[in-house]
Amino acid sequence: MSNESVFTGLKVLDASSFIAGPAAATVLSDFGADVIKIEPPGMGDPQRRLSSVPPSPRAEANYSWHLANRNKRGMVIDLKSPASVGVLKRLVEWADVVITNFPHGTREKLHLGYEEVSGWNPRVVYADITGFGDAGPDAGQPGFDLTAAWSRSGLLASTRDAGAPPTVPVWGSGDYMSAVAIYAAVVTALYRRERTGQGASVGTSLLAAGVWATGTLVAGALAGGTPFELHDRKAPANPLINPYRTADDEWFMLVASPPHWPGLTRAVGHPELLEDPRFADIAGFVENAAALSELLDAEFRSRPFAHWKDALTRERVTYSLIQTPEEAARDPQLRANDIIVPLEGVSGLAETISSPVNLRGVPKVPAKRAPDLGEHNAEILAELGFSPAEIAELHAQGAIPGPPEAEESR
Repeated sequence: MSNESVFTGLKVLDASSFIAGPAAATVLSDFGADVIKIEPPGMGDPQRRLSSVPPSPRAEANYSWHLANRNKRGMVIDLKSPASVGVLKRLVEWADVVITNFPHGTREKLHLGYEEVSGWNPRVVYADITGFGDAGPDAGQPGFDLTAAWSRSGLLASTRDAGAPPTVPVWGSGDYMSAVAIYAAVVTALYRRERTGQGASVGTSLLAAGVWATGTLVAGALAGGTPFELHDRKAPANPLINPYRTADDEWFMLVASPPHWPGLTRAVGHPELLEDPRFADIAGFVENAAALSELLDAEFRSRPFAHWKDALTRERVTYSLIQTPEEAARDPQLRANDIIVPLEGVSGLAETISSPVNLRGVPKVPAKRAPDLGEHNAEILAELGFSPAEIAELHAQGAIPGPPEAEESR
């Protein structure tokens, strides 16, 4: 089998930090792209510390760093040093794709604005992620996934039960959602470049990804729709779409529709409900939601999940156990489909999560650990044509850290 993959030979400069941009570069690396990640001196990308910030699960291994930065080579460059411009220019000339998430204004000061980057390399596909987009009063505001993707979009206000205050959702989820959008924008621009030879500036925002994820509700608002109240599982808008609890304290999500109703009545041992005029149509389910959810609650609470798994599966009623992240990590379905894959080179971390993009028949590159801070500086500078004397000069001018032995004394 050849080691060629879809993006073998594609060169990517990852000049981004903290999840969305880096994760998009990781998807490219999954299909063979050569990704060089640049980080500032000192602590590097703040994502190096994310695994140790509550409420991230406590573990020995730096799992979040390897998730979003596997398969990359790493450099440390001080973009604030005037001497670094020559290095950055050669990296941009080398690259097919440049990804950044510096805010507008900051990126121009660091020589990473599109005008300057495309001046150095007109064929480059330049991709960026912002919090709130390029225009409008908040274009310059910093955005995180919890603020821009979740809070501003309508997603967070809708993701709670009636009477409950807003909660803190799964942080990083807005970023990982946005990463797929950046990846898609890059691949779209590469396809256009194949046809026209032209580079492009592409991108998305956390806000755009959050609104897309909230699409059904925001589109409903655009239609002047009357929203339902926040979910109340004791009086849901639709009792066929509701979480229920079993005798052994498992929760599962029931997602049934009227065609499932006869099977559901048999599964819960109440076939007589089929003749009940209250539940003859959708309007009836809505009007009598509290009564039906109370009945279903009592039935589901009376037997363990294993019983309901058999009964609902037999009647082809759609449901899922509501798994914790720890249960999901052990779920054999994830390994059977290469959603969880082996990771090479990390103590205390044998596996990581693959990207959700798959080409059947095209294996992804096996996941290897993310780089140590500045690990490939010497190798990449030599590849870019810098002589030992020039590298020493870059170090003297503060553009790059010194050789490892000089750093070890710190």
